[in-house]
Amino acid sequence: MATTGFPPQPEQDGQPGKEYIMHPLPQSLNPDYKPSNKLLGKIALVTGGDSGIGRAVSYYFTLEGATVAFTYVKGQEDEDKDQTLKMICKLKVEGAKDPIAIPTDLSYEENCKRVVDEVIDVYGQIDILVNNAAQQYYTTNIEDVDENRLERLFRINVFSYFFLSRYALKYMKRGSCIINTASLVAYAGNSVLLDYSSTKGAIVAFTRSLSLQLIEKGIRVNAVAPGPVWTPLEAVSLPPHELAIFGSQVPMNRAAEPYEIAPAFVFLACNVCASYITGQVVHPNGGTIVNA
Repeated sequence: MATTGFPPQPEQDGQPGKEYIMHPLPQSLNPDYKPSNKLLGKIALVTGGDSGIGRAVSYYFTLEGATVAFTYVKGQEDEDKDQTLKMICKLKVEGAKDPIAIPTDLSYEENCKRVVDEVIDVYGQIDILVNNAAQQYYTTNIEDVDENRLERLFRINVFSYFFLSRYALKYMKRGSCIINTASLVAYAGNSVLLDYSSTKGAIVAFTRSLSLQLIEKGIRVNAVAPGPVWTPLEAVSLPPHELAIFGSQVPMNRAAEPYEIAPAFVFLACNVCASYITGQVVHPNGGTIVNA
């Protein structure tokens, strides 16, 4: 498990961050996890599945029998994508189909549609959509948040959730589900992640509202709101003095590893486990109590 604080990280050339150069490397699999075919036969689309939480979710869905398609940013995340594909193929259960990785920039509606179309062309269905791709920027002053950055952040963190859900829903049947990645900062705020926190608050509202819209169709919509997690998002965006105390803001006094977050997605994706849960947020956040 991760501890409080991390060393300065190798310099990266912008977002999204690269996982393979991080030190220490995030841990995506718990060797003690025992799968039980919870998602056997399901087709899952995971955005940002090449690294961080998305990678761990892709691994755990695969362990549980799902076929996984995930998105990544070409050129920036190629090596992480290759490592993830290799591991998914190793973890794949009998009967599951080969995974695919789809390069794209999810900022734009047409790209979101293209991703869904590709998944349908390959597999013919989508049972689980995990909206997870995100960026974040460190800032101590609202004056540093200009229009271009704010639009870019909302396009990745919020617009893509709308557009992917919109197009995936055309192929989702009763029993399908959407899971969105929110964050503890949507509830507690964060003074140095102002615009990022704002996008995560929007995701919570989106989750609740869409769940109400889809109840009659038998499609569940939920979210997971992690606390501090050791992922490329932190390595690429936080300065060394923030990395040195990363994880200390929660009662457990440490950051999580991605494998500690992924089972929450498995739970919400499994109809046997979560058939009576929609419009809700699961909080694997290290002990922080949120009343919302």
